[in-house]
Amino acid sequence: MKKETKRKGAIVLRRGLLFLIDLLLVCFSFYLGLLLRADGAPDVDVWWPHNLALLYENLPWIAALYMLSFLVGGLYTILWKYAGERDLFRLGVMVAVPTVAVYFVNRLFVHGVLFNSANCIAAIFILLFVGGIRLVWRMFLDHPLGAALRGVTSNDPNRPMLIVGAGEAGAWAINVCKSNKTYGHPVVVADDAPEKLNQTIHGVPVKGTLEDIPELCTRYNIYGIIIAIPTLRGSRLNHVIDLCMSTHCKVQILSDPQSVGTAGAPAHAFRELNTADFLSRDEVTLDTEKISGYLKDKVVLVTGGGGSIGSELCRQVMRFAPAKLLIFDIYENCAYELQMELQRKYGREAPIEVLIGSIRDKRRLDEVFETYRPQVVFHAAAHKHVPLMEVSPAEAVKNNVMGTKNLLTSASEHGVERLVQLSTDKAVNPTSVMGCTKRLCEMLIQTFAQHTEMKCVAVRFGNVLGSHGSVIPLFESQIKQGGPVTLTDPNIERYFMTIPEAAQLVLQAGALAESGSIYVLDMGEPVKIIDLARQLIRFYGYEPGVNMEIKIVGLRPGEKLYEELMMDEEQDKMRRTEHNKIFVAPPRNIKLDEFYQQLQELFHAAEHNDEGVVEQLQKMIPTFTPVREQLKHKS
Repeated sequence: MKKETKRKGAIVLRRGLLFLIDLLLVCFSFYLGLLLRADGAPDVDVWWPHNLALLYENLPWIAALYMLSFLVGGLYTILWKYAGERDLFRLGVMVAVPTVAVYFVNRLFVHGVLFNSANCIAAIFILLFVGGIRLVWRMFLDHPLGAALRGVTSNDPNRPMLIVGAGEAGAWAINVCKSNKTYGHPVVVADDAPEKLNQTIHGVPVKGTLEDIPELCTRYNIYGIIIAIPTLRGSRLNHVIDLCMSTHCKVQILSDPQSVGTAGAPAHAFRELNTADFLSRDEVTLDTEKISGYLKDKVVLVTGGGGSIGSELCRQVMRFAPAKLLIFDIYENCAYELQMELQRKYGREAPIEVLIGSIRDKRRLDEVFETYRPQVVFHAAAHKHVPLMEVSPAEAVKNNVMGTKNLLTSASEHGVERLVQLSTDKAVNPTSVMGCTKRLCEMLIQTFAQHTEMKCVAVRFGNVLGSHGSVIPLFESQIKQGGPVTLTDPNIERYFMTIPEAAQLVLQAGALAESGSIYVLDMGEPVKIIDLARQLIRFYGYEPGVNMEIKIVGLRPGEKLYEELMMDEEQDKMRRTEHNKIFVAPPRNIKLDEFYQQLQELFHAAEHNDEGVVEQLQKMIPTFTPVREQLKHKS
């Protein structure tokens, strides 16, 4: 109660001081107005003393009129840290009303020259001074030095913190902060439960809803915010993050929701927000026993092992104690860095081997399979960049299709037990060369499942947050360079998941391994890319359309407005597996002779010219419309 009384007293004192400053600014503005008006007076030596006396005589009621307008108009309730155009308009009205009133009083009663013109000049100064001092204060609060100049630093144990959530996690967060002063001092809680409003949790009052976060941050002079609602997901979490980011306070979230309720004060109870939080994906639950059953003590080969997805697969595989992990990649630097990372974690003697080579080189693949005898293969190597593959379709076919066929052939010839190929939603009703090649890879998986003993499956999923060439690193780079952030279309949507989530579900799908099946990962709801861009811009401390431009540049060759995860013929047959985030389309019989004949024609075209490649892809995948035809339809 004492703290609440003290806080209210501080607010009254602060508003009283601001009222006094505004009063002085109004008086000073009229003095300046008179001074400027005197510059054009015909007999200034007589005019100035007369009108100055007139000003002193009338200034008390004039100033009172302006201050009354400020009070009635709610000037001292506006949160200037979040003020916008509407608030500036309100201030303009608060100044205009007494200005007009003074004019009519002058016309009816005073009859002084002063108020005909000096009144209008003074009104301009009042608007500039009263509004200006608040805008300067807002800039001060937004500046990184603001907190330091106010005596609040990141290490200050008394820095005021807002806890979002009045449930078990919120109560735990308050206790952690009180036990470990480095987290700051909780002073207020926000929660949407009406029954909790004005209640206290470990002495900290619940004073508003989640929508009140910006207002609470200003009222309590908040330094940092801790989001402590583990069940907050999807668009609701995104909205709360937006509210928190708009305050320019430091925003943190629970590091591990599983730790809620544990005793003591963990050293890393909270963490900074990252781009993955924008997706707010549920944590993946794995059947570790099944995964371990096919990875433990096995030789595992990961093609494209140095890439963003491949490297995460390698990290996840190492958790299950393979006999040996083979990192196969054409680019030595990323593969070497991954090897060093894994050896730091698992020791210099960890069974990890980096093998440099290309899946286009059948002889090199045979050499690897003959030497190391891998039992499990994860195939992540591929050209994935859609616009680049439109320019070089033959290279896309040679690497993605011929390379996959080489790998499948070598694997089946050397007794591989299980092969899991990573596919993409771009393989569904493809509009690009890259999508076509990945669709053919899925078909290759199904053909090898028909005529070999090897368990072959493909795992199809959408975009992976933060992978090489994805939109997130591009946006981050553009923001750091000062913008603009380029977007192909304001309506474009994509499915997203995090890299660890994708890798874990690929391992889980490998454990299911119904040969010839296409496994489809549950990507959740599609995300509008423009919303993601806006969140990233705010994440880096900018405001979309204010100090960071979003520029629409048009769809790129082969790019879709939205992606699909299932083909029409798969919709009815698709079923959920024993894992709730993995669906499966049953094996599909492919006419082998016809398919391999078409494949040979495609490979022949790839060796000779790009034009023939596109035509052959169209024959093999009737739903594919080449870019040149897409452009014709547009024109």
